[in-house]
Amino acid sequence: MSESTVRIGLVLPDVMGTYGDGGNALVLRQRLRMRGYDAEIVEITLPQPVPNSLDLYALGGAEDSAQRLATRHLQQYPGLQEAAAKGAPVLAICAAIQVLGEWYETAEGERVDGVGLLDATTTPQAKRAIGEVTTTPLLPELTAALTGFENHRGGTKLGGDATPFAKVTRGIGNGIGDGLEGVVQGSVIGTYMHGPALARNPELADLLLTRALGIDSLPPLDLPEVDQLRKERLRT
Repeated sequence: MSESTVRIGLVLPDVMGTYGDGGNALVLRQRLRMRGYDAEIVEITLPQPVPNSLDLYALGGAEDSAQRLATRHLQQYPGLQEAAAKGAPVLAICAAIQVLGEWYETAEGERVDGVGLLDATTTPQAKRAIGEVTTTPLLPELTAALTGFENHRGGTKLGGDATPFAKVTRGIGNGIGDGLEGVVQGSVIGTYMHGPALARNPELADLLLTRALGIDSLPPLDLPEVDQLRKERLRT
């Protein structure tokens, strides 16, 4: 971590921000500031190389054409891969899973080589997964149910070096009928949950922050409005 300010990299929001996933960076910054940390969001757009020195990174969802742009950019500027290799936490939402994987197929059947951070491959499915999704996390640090909104046609298959993020209790998840959702590999956590995911799942936000800070836990935040919204969404 930097000496005085936690720097949150919002990677390619100009092409990987279709579903408002940039809100995840806002949640991370606000939860840090509410605990007395200085925090800033560093936006990395297409003309810019990705720095490898930030404290954590967030990527969002996108359509096929935007995915290809993002993939080429991350291959050309491998700062994200370098940061992940050093242990910087990375949150990958929806299409970002596919971009960071080994390869993905577009709706037209074109196979695109991914960045290779995740042992995962994605192919289009016959039916789009769209609607509320609820899951049980498989990471031992997470105890609360996870909720989000999924909207994807890709079916993601995990290889032996990757593990699933959660088990689906409602919804589709990774889209290949195995009842699993998301992916975890090294310092990368990937999920198909929009919402933004961290606004709907504060425990996940704090897990990313503790990893970025190199500490075991953070002081709890008393936010009854967030708790109430979570209860309503879990009942929906």
